[in-house]
Parts: sequence; C-alpha cells; structure tokens
Amino acid sequence: MDLAHNDSKPTIRPARQVHGAACAAIYGEYVRDTVISLEVEPPDAAEMTHRIEKISRTHPWLVAEDEHGRVVGYAYGSPHRERASYRWAADVSVYIEPGSQRRGIGRALYGALFDMLRDQRLVIACAGITLPNEASVALHESFGFVLVGVYRGIGYKFGAWRDVGWWQLELAPPAGDPPPEPTPPPRAEQP
Repeated sequence: MDLAHNDSKPTIRPARQVHGAACAAIYGEYVRDTVISLEVEPPDAAEMTHRIEKISRTHPWLVAEDEHGRVVGYAYGSPHRERASYRWAADVSVYIEPGSQRRGIGRALYGALFDMLRDQRLVIACAGITLPNEASVALHESFGFVLVGVYRGIGYKFGAWRDVGWWQLELAPPAGDPPPEPTPPPRAEQP
C-alpha cells in the first residue's frame, strides 16, 4: 500500500549508502521537472551516495521510509559556508516524492532534523527557496523560519531567471564566549 493513501507514520532514520539510489530518484524529479532545485542535471545514484557520505560526516541526512521500507522522502543539513565562523549555521533541505506529499512526511523529517542539529549545538538553520513556492514557504514558516532576504534573478533555469528567498530559523539562542563547538552527528550503520 502506498503511504500517500494511508495514515501510517513514516520511519525516520539516518541515511546510509544503500539509500543513495532512492534519494536520487526522488530528487531527480525535482531537478528534471521543476525549478525547486536549480541544479540542471539530476545526480545519479553514485553521486547521491557520495553526497550522503560526505554530508553525514558533519551534518545529519535523514530518510523517511513507509511501512514497507521504501524511501518516500529525505532531509539533510549541510554547512552554510566554508569559513569557520559559520560552523554554528546549517543549510537545510527536504524533498518528498510527489505521490507522498501533504502527508506530514516533510514535517516529520524536519522535526527530527532540527532536533539533531540542536543536539549538535548548531544555532541557525538557513533555507533557500526558489520563488514562488507557496508550499515550501508555508512548511518553513510553520517551523518559525523568517524571511531574511531574496536574491533576485540569481539562477537561470527553464528559460527564465529565478529568484531565491532565504529563510532563517534560530535553533537555539547563541551562547557562550566562545560558543561550545558543534559536535558531529550520530553515524548510521553502513552500507
């Protein structure tokens, strides 16, 4: 039975290498068919597996599985910028397979992700959203994200220049002088 047609709650777990193909399949639709992602070529399973491995060293990457163990969505944090002073901030993203949207999966993934980022002592979560995207804006704002700015005409895809809005969420109040160092995320068992 498809999760989109029942009320089963997804199982949220850290991504492993084996989840690369499923995450690539979900993300590929967004890359090929929408401006939600401004990538122009969908990454294949090997590339997505590499991304999971790399990001999971410093930030959580989570998958949502239906009652049959099928991946129906994923969310992850990643470094906001390379400079050391930004190490308490993370960019966040969530992608749900189209047939499973509007079932609370994105909310469940983000709730778990934000808890993990807080446990790592991160202070700020940042989300870039290609505009317009009312559903994504509503999801982020429901968690308390606030709009901090818009990059106008920054990305070109499907024959037009695209705006990207940036939202920010305070995960925890800034503390300490210096603040405590972020910790690594829990590691998923591989493969």
